[in-house]
Amino acid sequence: MTATTLRTALVIGCGTAGTSVALALTGAGVDVALLDEDPQALAEAVALGAGTGWTPRRPPAGIVVIATPPSAVVDVLHQAQSRGLGHVYTDTAGTKEIICAEAELRGCDLKGYVPGHPLAGPDAPGRAAADAGRFTGRPWVLCPYETTPGWALETAAALIGLCGARRLDLEPHVHDRVAAELSHGPHLVAAALATRFARSSTALLGLADDALRDAVRPAGGDPWPWGDVLAHNAGPVADVLDRLAGQLTRAAAVLREGAGSAPLELAVLLEQGRQGQAALEEARELRTPRDARTGDRV
Repeated sequence: MTATTLRTALVIGCGTAGTSVALALTGAGVDVALLDEDPQALAEAVALGAGTGWTPRRPPAGIVVIATPPSAVVDVLHQAQSRGLGHVYTDTAGTKEIICAEAELRGCDLKGYVPGHPLAGPDAPGRAAADAGRFTGRPWVLCPYETTPGWALETAAALIGLCGARRLDLEPHVHDRVAAELSHGPHLVAAALATRFARSSTALLGLADDALRDAVRPAGGDPWPWGDVLAHNAGPVADVLDRLAGQLTRAAAVLREGAGSAPLELAVLLEQGRQGQAALEEARELRTPRDARTGDRV
């Protein structure tokens, strides 16, 4: 199947991610149906032009996109497959290893399911941030099973192409380690830092510069969707936090000791941070993740 032959889609979950997928597909000429257990969420997505409400009279969709929190994906997938709502199924959840394992244990049809994750931020209950261009130029990870047939992969690839994203295949555990390093761990760090200011005076906060606001910006995400994602990626996220906690604990000890070597020891950590910041900026210019230099850790 090619992008030109993906004619129908069903999007289950009308949060930011689901509505954005639906808007992109509708804009590409795909006939999109929408499902959500919240009637208001469904009505708002329809009003935005993301598609029409699903009815039992609709034939099976070419692809079903499950855009729910990670904890609901397998239940929704099993129910949708049992009802024959589509030919190929995928999801947008920000974790993959637990979902992939649970889908297999639940007895879902793995030949018709291609686990996925568009790397464009987590879903959210509202649709205020929904945008047809949300995924343009962004990586969209697929985590196929060893038994996934070519036709299912081609259908998922068609979805990605119509959304303007770039396909990247990863094993589920690799995806989760990457997500922990680049998104989940940093989000918790930003939240922890931001808690310092929750009850601070306006006079004090008015002295903050943009660098601090940029550092804590991820903490503005909706707590419930984020809590669900983090719990589904507990091990990799905990590993990231343990490493960061160790570095900060060592820095605090150096400062308390007040030794003459403190400036040098702190400079080592600061230099490593400078190199990391430079690497992130360099990566911004890469066309695809495959352009990057490979190292010995994710």
